[in-house]
Amino acid sequence: MTTRGSPIGGRAFRPRPLWGVAAALFVALTVSLGNWQVRRAEQKLEAARRFDAGMRDAALSISATPISAEEVEHRRVSARGRFIAGSTLFLDNKVLRGVAGYHVVTPLRLEGGDMQVLVDRGWIAAGDRLALPSVPTPQGGQMIEGIAVAPIRRFLELAPEPATGPLRQNLVIEREERRLALKLQPFVIEQTSDARDGLARVWERPDTGVDMHRSYALQWYSFAALAILLYVVLSFRRVDPGRD
Repeated sequence: MTTRGSPIGGRAFRPRPLWGVAAALFVALTVSLGNWQVRRAEQKLEAARRFDAGMRDAALSISATPISAEEVEHRRVSARGRFIAGSTLFLDNKVLRGVAGYHVVTPLRLEGGDMQVLVDRGWIAAGDRLALPSVPTPQGGQMIEGIAVAPIRRFLELAPEPATGPLRQNLVIEREERRLALKLQPFVIEQTSDARDGLARVWERPDTGVDMHRSYALQWYSFAALAILLYVVLSFRRVDPGRD
């Protein structure tokens, strides 16, 4: 049953039920997407607050004892051990100052037990795509300092990762444990200490992209408001005085 309002300028508010359902669904979707962007911005701001607090604390020593990622994420850490050069990985599609390249990730065998931790040693330009760049790996005992981070778990893979070879599109620690036959800590150390290996160590803050999320949230909320406005405007239809 349609709603009949008082005529205004020869028009009355007479919404079509189907339009109302479509508008309600669209508004619910866009508001939900806007809320998700707001939550992502808040999550990044909270991670940045933990990061700043962790940077003021003394570096936490990572040993061969298993430790959860939540206990150390975004904290300064240090680790002693030896790099396993033959298990070095190259994370593809890493851009620094507009140049495409790789992040070089090498397992560090921790002192005092059978446990390793992946160390993101830094960025190197891709150069010739037909061959991976040659990166020297420090030999002997190493003292590494850096920031502990948990790799992103949600991503889209258009094709399965190759079972062999060092090139990776995404880093999944559980998957690397099986492939490399290593026992790994559930986080990665983004190295900040110098190693004179030619790698660039420029790491993003956890709150990178907050303004982008806020901008997207505003866009989604604007779409919702526009949908409501259009629904109201289009629901005012011309009235035939002879029929009312």
